[in-house]
Amino acid sequence: MAGTDTPPGLPAGPPVADGLPTLRPRPAGAPRATPVRPAGRDVVVDCAVYVDGRRQAPVAPEDALEAATAQGGFVWLGLYEPTERELTAISGQYGLHPLAVEDAVYAHQRPKLEHYDDALFMVLKTATYVEHEELTATSEVVDTGEVMVFLGSNYVITVRHGEHSGLTDLRARLEEQRDLLCLGPAAVLYAVADLVVDTFVDVASAVTDDVDELEASVFSPERTDDIGRLYQLKRELMSLRRAVSPLEIPLQKLAERQMDVVPEAMRSYFRDVQDHAIRVREQVGGLDELLSSILQASLARTTLADNEDMRKISAWAGIIAVPTAIAGIYGMNFEFMPELQWRYGYFTVLAVIVLACLLLYRGFKRNGWL
Repeated sequence: MAGTDTPPGLPAGPPVADGLPTLRPRPAGAPRATPVRPAGRDVVVDCAVYVDGRRQAPVAPEDALEAATAQGGFVWLGLYEPTERELTAISGQYGLHPLAVEDAVYAHQRPKLEHYDDALFMVLKTATYVEHEELTATSEVVDTGEVMVFLGSNYVITVRHGEHSGLTDLRARLEEQRDLLCLGPAAVLYAVADLVVDTFVDVASAVTDDVDELEASVFSPERTDDIGRLYQLKRELMSLRRAVSPLEIPLQKLAERQMDVVPEAMRSYFRDVQDHAIRVREQVGGLDELLSSILQASLARTTLADNEDMRKISAWAGIIAVPTAIAGIYGMNFEFMPELQWRYGYFTVLAVIVLACLLLYRGFKRNGWL
């Protein structure tokens, strides 16, 4: 299938189902870039039919929905960065809403939950922590992606964007929980949401270590410049915050509202995920506030250091002004100046200069300027 535009068995071009609208044309002057899937990657990652919580014999993607309907089960179709043509062809079979298809193709959506007739469309932002030896002013700390889920009475379609947050291991773990899979496609949506939120917890914990390292650096006895690193970490933390905060409302809807495709038994599961999301949001918010405080402390420390430098410069300038003034006066070469004809005048002037400088140095030292 690699290198083709459409999955095998699915029609190329617009959906063939009568009456199904196609994607809206892009407005002039506002084009969207079509996703480019890496070479060698198939659009269909996995496709399976589940009946009574058990995975059935392998079936072709184009026959999966019919097989699931006939057996009273559901099909889970996993896609990776489909193009508009590929997903439009699949939407013809499953009756997906064109607006949801458009969002799934072009990605870069906020976490949300949309209700289209008897189907749901949910967008979840994924995140992963980018390992780095040392945090710099340009370090990438949080990498984000997206997972979109189409949910119907007898199907669930997951569309993944990004090189992380693969769902292969999740599918394997979920297939070991037959009781959960017996609850239908909503169980898959719960498992995906739970995985995404659990990943947020791991990312927030890793970012906490970076915040602790910066805090120790800012308040260390050594003079450091951490402002650039602090701003960079705040920007990266903002990406995580944008992924976590908007997720609460969709999860609340799934936990509290009655929906045909979400059984009553699944609401408690979504409520648990919502609680985890709230805790992560509070943790991320706390980290952001702590970073703001550390940034203010760093700026205050930098200002204090600049003031100390300025006082030292001013003190030394005051000390140097004494010999400069005396030497300037005697360098005017007037004929009648005090002590010009005295044998010990030169040494006396030097002694006066040294004594004055020592007195000034002592005074500045006592006042903390040096």
